[in-house]
Amino acid sequence: MTDAPEAAADEALAARAAGGERAAFDVLIRRYKAPLYRVIRRYVGDADDAYDILQDSFISAWSGLHRYDARRPFAPWLHRIALNKCRDFGRRQSVRRAFLRLLALGANDQASSASERAEEENEVSGRLARLDKAIAALPAIYKEPLLLTTVEGLSQDEAAEILKTTRKAVEMRLYRARQKLVAELREA
Repeated sequence: MTDAPEAAADEALAARAAGGERAAFDVLIRRYKAPLYRVIRRYVGDADDAYDILQDSFISAWSGLHRYDARRPFAPWLHRIALNKCRDFGRRQSVRRAFLRLLALGANDQASSASERAEEENEVSGRLARLDKAIAALPAIYKEPLLLTTVEGLSQDEAAEILKTTRKAVEMRLYRARQKLVAELREA
């Protein structure tokens, strides 16, 4: 094990962090903060929610280091934690949306001309928002490989390891995810 945490391998850092060395875990946070945020952001479709989930992911990783097997790669383990946090968030959001729909039934729905004008004024932002929304609406089975490969830049083999599936399954899910996105964006 090297003395300088910045130069150590992820697995060695995780072992040191599991032993209580906070500086080792801080290095892992710096290494994975940006890549995990990108995946989470695309998964949930909202920057603030993504930041909260990122924090929850690192808290869970810190508290779960005793369960991490240092013989296995650290990055897939950390990505699985983040994806699980995203799934949990999605379930909570579904319940909230259903509740808000019930409340909205009794209220008068009026179109917001201000938001319509804002959409017209910033067409590029609108397209990105639709893309984010379409990605966030994808079923997890398609969204996860899409985010890991397209946003995060992982290979299909790496995504398969994180998702605990085969490379062929990842390839098929990517194909279907892209089909669904194209269809959704054409409708919009």
